Amino acid sequence: MLDALAAVAPGTPLREGLERILGGGMGALVVVGDGPEVLNICSGGFLLDAAFSPQRLSELAKMDGAIILAPDASRIARANVHLVPNPNVPTSETGTRHRTGERVARSIPVPVITVSEDQQVIAVYVGDEKHPLEPIPRLLNRANQALSTLERYRTRLDTVSGSLSALEIEDLVTLRDVVTVLQRTEMVRRIAEEVEGYIVELGNDGRLVRLQLEELMGGVDVDRRLVMRDYVSESGEWRVADALNALSELSTDELLDLKQVAHALHLPGTDLDLNLTARGFRLLAKVPRLPEPVIENIVARFGTLQKVMRATIDDLDDVKDVGGTRARAIKEGLARLAETSILDRYS
Repeated sequence: MLDALAAVAPGTPLREGLERILGGGMGALVVVGDGPEVLNICSGGFLLDAAFSPQRLSELAKMDGAIILAPDASRIARANVHLVPNPNVPTSETGTRHRTGERVARSIPVPVITVSEDQQVIAVYVGDEKHPLEPIPRLLNRANQALSTLERYRTRLDTVSGSLSALEIEDLVTLRDVVTVLQRTEMVRRIAEEVEGYIVELGNDGRLVRLQLEELMGGVDVDRRLVMRDYVSESGEWRVADALNALSELSTDELLDLKQVAHALHLPGTDLDLNLTARGFRLLAKVPRLPEPVIENIVARFGTLQKVMRATIDDLDDVKDVGGTRARAIKEGLARLAETSILDRYS
């Protein structure tokens, strides 16, 4: 559906053609795809194979039949076509054009677009989904509301993430602290997905919304993966990638239950007050100019963040690819992070 919405987003030739049809008080049925499965349900009409243009689309819509476009909507394949989908395919629509469009979309994996002459609405059908296109001002309003919600959730995420950093340094982390951070990152990600859908539908009008989204989401996915690497125990076929997928597949109700989140991620125990120890991936990633392979070598050598913080410069120097200069930078960087995190926690 997102691909289909991107094809009819404002600024695209197809959207301009549909708007022309709507503005002219006409209706239309457009199939985006001219493969064999589409041609098998076509009857009558005439072959065009002409380059697409908004003007041609609106002129061809003056006829009653369907218009068949190439999959990338670059050419008009056929016009004035009578579509004959399987009549046994269920449909909830009442108008002839819309019933046909829904049945075609449910029968064949191609987007189908209908323009309602009476209701002045453009609708996109893909599979069992129907998505009416909304006016741009209403979409922008919804996108801005979602961005405001996202900003509040991101602020809360930054708070619990900073608290986790301080607790890691003091070795006071509990299962509740870890799950809360992961829960918040997933909530932020889901709101961002909703905003992304609005951006796709807005097309050229969604540029500013995208800039705001990218700014608000900076570092969230990386932080989520690093928290997983710090606390998820990989064993057998269970990996960090599996834990990330399990988190994204939780329902909203399950996500609100910290114990269910912990169980889904295979985190140790069910007691939310159980003490955990960080491996150190996340805090080491905050040290400037420290490559991920070097971080992996350090964690493999020491095992936990507490051992890394107690290590001397000579101990760090012994780790592969670290060296004396980088060892001092790591030691000083962790010391600064410790001071800043604890000050933020107790200020």
